[in-house]
Amino acid sequence: MIASDGGSDRALTAAVRRALSDLDDAMFDLWNLGENIILAWARQPLELRLLVVHHFAITDSTLAKSERKSADEAITQVLAGPKGVSQEEIERISRLFGSASRLVSVSFKLGDEIDSEMINRLVARYGVSLVRERAVVLLDAVGFSLRSPLEQVAMLNSLTHSVNSAYRQLQSKDIQINFARTTTGDGFYIWSQARTTEANIALYKLMMLILADNAVVQRKMPGFPVPKLRAAFHVSEHYEFYQMDALNPTAFGYIVGRVTIELARMVENALPGQIILGEFDVDLTDRQTGNTVRYNTLDFVDKTADELQQLKGLVIAGDSIDGFSCYVTGERQANGEFQTNSIPIRDKHGATRSVYNAKINIHLLQAEPIFLGIQHKDLKLHPAEKKAIESPQLTRPLKS
Repeated sequence: MIASDGGSDRALTAAVRRALSDLDDAMFDLWNLGENIILAWARQPLELRLLVVHHFAITDSTLAKSERKSADEAITQVLAGPKGVSQEEIERISRLFGSASRLVSVSFKLGDEIDSEMINRLVARYGVSLVRERAVVLLDAVGFSLRSPLEQVAMLNSLTHSVNSAYRQLQSKDIQINFARTTTGDGFYIWSQARTTEANIALYKLMMLILADNAVVQRKMPGFPVPKLRAAFHVSEHYEFYQMDALNPTAFGYIVGRVTIELARMVENALPGQIILGEFDVDLTDRQTGNTVRYNTLDFVDKTADELQQLKGLVIAGDSIDGFSCYVTGERQANGEFQTNSIPIRDKHGATRSVYNAKINIHLLQAEPIFLGIQHKDLKLHPAEKKAIESPQLTRPLKS
């Protein structure tokens, strides 16, 4: 068993593995095949106090009000908060859920080798968490449902190989990304386990390399059912939970919430080969300084572009990367310069949201360059959307 703490891994001793296994067994019994969820824990000298809540309680509108907030608002704060809390806080949360909750003490002593983050990860497997402002990528295989079942298998295997290949390439440059993924049936949601500016940028780089590997395979194997991809990247909130697998909670999470809804709506409007970025404006922690950094979509793309030299020298299609660029497209102005534009898109429910069209260009030492995404002039837009682009609310000159 390996413990990961902020991207660094360390092996666990036999005694620590045994202690964590015993704690996991105790949580499994309390979880009772999904009847209950474990929301929080608090430490005592020789034991842990676990807050166990019936699963229906997190949406029960009959719960009492708390601290002048509605029950729903208070529960949302709990789900978005830390798993490890103080004695006073765990008792306050227990009162919020009333008869639907109970506090259970488990004999367990925290030592130097067992830190709070290990406990947090165990508790998370048996609960539900609201994750604020995390980046998520959606990769969608175009025309997937029109393929035969055997071709669908081949397409998903090809996409999986591209994901794994991209991850290995980042590792070779010591770019750490602890990512998770779940299938959508015809593609994947991919997200970083960390919630920092650096983690979001690393996820964007992973997306770039996945799309590049996929493009190369399409070029090399025209007769093979390689998926034609469209991609969306967004930063927003979502719930993370773990499903039952053979009567046990799975070892990997599932996500659902605002970010998955937004990504799905964005992709359904995308053209084959297009890369779409959601419009976001978020606060995240800078891992190096510890400071809170606020940035929007355009700031994020600029910051990512400034770090692309890290990828120089990586090998794609048997050739080394000589140059890498990523940018957001826009309309050509009268003076010949380009201006970035947010593009309004309308989903099947009639709702409108703003997105950006992204381009990624990869120049190789010997082989032909790889151009990912769609040029702005090639976008097929509704007349109302075309008018909106001609008078955009948010513009910025493209970086040279």
